[in-house]
Amino acid sequence: MAQITPTIRVQAADFDAAREEALLTEGRRDVGAVVAFTGLCRDEDGTLDALELEHYPGMAEEEIGRVAGEALSRWPLVGLTIIHRHGVIRPGERIVLVIAAARHRGEAFAAAEFLMDYLKTRAPFWKKERRVDGAEEGWVAAKSEDDAAAARWAR
Repeated sequence: MAQITPTIRVQAADFDAAREEALLTEGRRDVGAVVAFTGLCRDEDGTLDALELEHYPGMAEEEIGRVAGEALSRWPLVGLTIIHRHGVIRPGERIVLVIAAARHRGEAFAAAEFLMDYLKTRAPFWKKERRVDGAEEGWVAAKSEDDAAAARWAR
């Protein structure tokens, strides 16, 4: 099997999930399954004006690349794209995209879920909530249920 180089981007700009999937699969005949996950910013029952996501440039991409390499060593993927946004993101806007392509659906589903569990709990991003009433809620704390989901992947 050929060595796969994942596409990894950390960017402020929005992305087009359908375009990214097309770029990953165009002209390919070895892809039997594509699993794409797009994470959106929720409005938290109308109380959230925006999320402000910060990262350490260079370190975030490197760490995401390391975990992408782990996914590639666990599952026989034939393509992988990971995009994570930073900056001010409003409810309804896209935050993250993971696209895993494989010969079979099981590998694509597992790899995408593994990567999302990692991005949710361990990726070097910090989120600050901006409330519609003008109050700053501060930095978003980790959730125990997210940690529990990620723990199942430990080797």
